[in-house]
Formats: sequence, C-alpha cells, structure tokens
Amino acid sequence: MPVRSVLCFGDSNTHGQIPGRGPLERYDRPTRWPGVLQAELGSKWYVIEEGLSGRTTVHDDPIEGAHKNGRTYLRPCIQSHTVLDLVIIMLGTNDLKVRFNKPASEVAMGMGCLIYDIRELAPGPGGSVPEIMIVAPPPMLDDIKEWKSIFAGGPEKSRQLALEFEIMADSLGVHFFNAGAVCQCDEADGFHLNADAHRTLGIALAQEIEAIGWSVAEHQR
Repeated sequence: MPVRSVLCFGDSNTHGQIPGRGPLERYDRPTRWPGVLQAELGSKWYVIEEGLSGRTTVHDDPIEGAHKNGRTYLRPCIQSHTVLDLVIIMLGTNDLKVRFNKPASEVAMGMGCLIYDIRELAPGPGGSVPEIMIVAPPPMLDDIKEWKSIFAGGPEKSRQLALEFEIMADSLGVHFFNAGAVCQCDEADGFHLNADAHRTLGIALAQEIEAIGWSVAEHQR
C-alpha cells in the first residue's frame, strides 16, 4: 500500500520552540507534535514538518521580515512536497500581534486564503485536492510575560480563534480541530506548547487523521 504524505504547516508551535526560550531553542523531532504524529501513524504515513517561528497566515511582517508571510511560502512549499494526501495548517497566533491590528474574524479570512491556494494547486494524488485540516492553536494565557505589549489584546482575541476557524472550515468544507480542547500553552511565556502538550496534540491529531476514512481507490497515483 502506498505511503501517504501529510504536510504540517505552522509557526513556532509546529517548529517546536521551547516555552520561555529563543526561536533557536526547540524540542527534538520525537518531542515535537509532528514527530509524535509520525510515531502514532507509523510507516504508512510520511509526516513533513514546516514550522517557522513568527509565521502569519497572509501578512508580511514589517519587523521580522516578509518571509514570515505564510501565504507567500505555502505555494512553493506545497509544490516542493507534492504529492500530498493531507495538509494541516496551524497558524493564527502571530496574526494577533498589535502591528497587524486584526480581529479573530479576519485571521480566519487569512486562513481561508490559504485553503483556496491549496485547492488551486491541487497537489493531491492524480492532481486532486488533498484533504485539508485547519487546527486552531490553543488560546494564549492572560500572562504572556514580556510579550504583553507586542500581543496587547491578543489573549482575548486568541480565545475567539477556534470559533472563527470552525466557521471558516465549515463554510469551505474542510476538517477542523480545536487544539485548545486537548492542550494549553505553557506558563513560561503564555503562548508556546511544552513537551506534554506537543505529545497530547500529536496523539489527538493522529486520531483525527485516522477518522477521516481513507480508501485505497482514492490513493491511486
């Protein structure tokens, strides 16, 4: 049976940045949720990690750089890793920075743009549209330490993301998962996942993927 491929496209919580540490300090592959996902799914799946600290849905970052724009990078990323059976996107937290001044509803619209781009590229088997899953990141904690000014108003908006993402997923007919239902951010900085949260999330997403219901006929290359 052919090996299926899943692209995990996200920000620092996909990259595995350790809470309270810098962007260069990350958990090892087996600890990060995509690594946990690989272990849970086994050899019948190939899990591709694409996490970047500071990545947004559709915004060039005027401070950290235009390369933080998830939409700009998604297209070459998908074409690089085609063929893909599933694309998981977990973004949105960085869109809540004051410099972007966006409500949760517009962050969801940015997510919708990424879905449209994936469908246009059709990187699935035989030029089909792959399965797509939007994952709402866990809400930020109220105490986000020294990040308070950068994410002013962010914690409240972050609690609205899951609902807005679910509405967007329903309207576009893609899968949705609320990471906040199974894990939470670490108190060290208030918006990154610790090792336990990565493990819990990876296991939960493996169950969600298995529940999609895959058939051999849909996977002919």
